[in-house]
Amino acid sequence: MDNRILPTNENFNKYYTPAKYTREEIIKLVEEEDVEFIRLQFTDIFGTMKNIAITASQLKKALDNRYMFDGSTIDDFVRIEESDMYLCPDLNTFVIFPWRPQQGKVARFICNINDLNGNSFHGDSRNILIRELKKAKQMGYDFMVGPECEFFLFDTDENGNPTTTTHEKGGYFDIGPTDSGENVRRDMVLTLEDMGYTIEQSYHEMAAGQHEIDFKYGNALSIADDLMTFKIAVKTIAKRHGYHASFMPKPKHGAHGSGMHMNFSLFKDGINIFSDENDKLGLSKEAYYFIGGLIKHIKAITAITNPIVNSYKRLVWGYEAPISITWSLTNKTALMKIPSERGKHTRIELQSPDASCNPYLAFAVCLAAGLDGINNKIEPPKHIEKNLFEMRPSEMINEGIDLLPDNLYEALKDFMNDIFIQNVLGEHITQKFYRAKKEEWRNYCSHVSNWELEQYLYTL
Repeated sequence: MDNRILPTNENFNKYYTPAKYTREEIIKLVEEEDVEFIRLQFTDIFGTMKNIAITASQLKKALDNRYMFDGSTIDDFVRIEESDMYLCPDLNTFVIFPWRPQQGKVARFICNINDLNGNSFHGDSRNILIRELKKAKQMGYDFMVGPECEFFLFDTDENGNPTTTTHEKGGYFDIGPTDSGENVRRDMVLTLEDMGYTIEQSYHEMAAGQHEIDFKYGNALSIADDLMTFKIAVKTIAKRHGYHASFMPKPKHGAHGSGMHMNFSLFKDGINIFSDENDKLGLSKEAYYFIGGLIKHIKAITAITNPIVNSYKRLVWGYEAPISITWSLTNKTALMKIPSERGKHTRIELQSPDASCNPYLAFAVCLAAGLDGINNKIEPPKHIEKNLFEMRPSEMINEGIDLLPDNLYEALKDFMNDIFIQNVLGEHITQKFYRAKKEEWRNYCSHVSNWELEQYLYTL
């Protein structure tokens, strides 16, 4: 008999949705649906999905939270002397993958990670979000998020490897045959709906080969789970059609990049508290304060929502991505936009993030910053309705408009100057994240690029 304290899922589910399945229902479903393999999935600090595959015969052991893995094998996850970790499946996340074989099907759970004493592992980003959602719930709030995820469909070469080539010339809202990815996107939508997603819209985006699929908003934890699965599904269906789907923020010079706008709202007793029909803008005090908190911490948050070197190739002047720390009612050029709908649909749209981020950490720091604004009644600056894309960065500075970090190095400096955001993530993730990203920046700076060769090789 193993006398160690086994981890539990006691508080994992109640902060976002009612349970979809009981333990007994899952066991019965696996048997009836001929599920042969089950993936126990989790997300590392940097937003990469990992998993261990087990057979159906091991399901009960997994449901007892007795499956262990060696955390020291994951980069920057845990030290070798404290490597043993438990995978704790969240029953709400059980789903059968529709793209896998129909005989001997494949299902998955998304797992939380606990240490040997049954405590939440301080390096588990999903647990970080759960902790922040619990704080919001104690204040009476439910944090709702609606993502807008953009991606490219690129051709593959004769060996099936990805390229950055696309032969289509489509733009905003184009249809086939100009939009050659129309059928691919259709299959993605149908697959996602088979998995329980409610798809609100899908369409061709601005750049050639660029697409967007939006699914219905929901509680932040379930949406973070959905985003991780969304990326896997999109890549899998694209590969079936001979394409490579890329969520890289800026894969092509001279083209628009791919973002992942995040729409935020707070509900209390089923009512959207960001709405106030008596306010001239239709916004409540809580909405203003939430904006104020985001603006106060946005420079540090940017290291989390835009965490790779390439993220900052998108956040440049001239490509419809925000560079200024501003908010607006309808101005798509601002960092934050308040869409025109009011009532239960009132929301704050943060336009800077991209899909390279870890959604658990991104949602956690944005929620914490917004609640800091509410708790401390942080007033935002005046909203700006002029077209910021017509202003050069130097003009913005002259008018007193602050700018987002220029690059990953600047974002990391801002991150390390914001103790509040560091405390949200905890010392473990803060130090591991900062060290890894600082090394990424060093490696980037020491790399000799094609641009440098073209500029200097023949002239110097």
